[in-house]
Amino acid sequence: MPKLPILTPKQLIQKLKRIGFINDHQTGSHIIMYHKRTKNRAVIPYHLKTIPKGTLLSLLHEAGLAKEDICNC
Repeated sequence: MPKLPILTPKQLIQKLKRIGFINDHQTGSHIIMYHKRTKNRAVIPYHLKTIPKGTLLSLLHEAGLAKEDICNC
């Protein structure tokens, strides 16, 4: 099982787009992405800092993804 990468919100958005997520809308400093086929959402806090590991794990769970999906992109 690979380790979680350290990602900024911008890098995570690029990886999610490669998987098939699209930008749905933005509410304040959070970007909501949507996957048409699986109907899953991902809410990404868009700040300048890196995303904490716990937040990234929660985000992956919400989006229906595994660690391997993000590490292999």
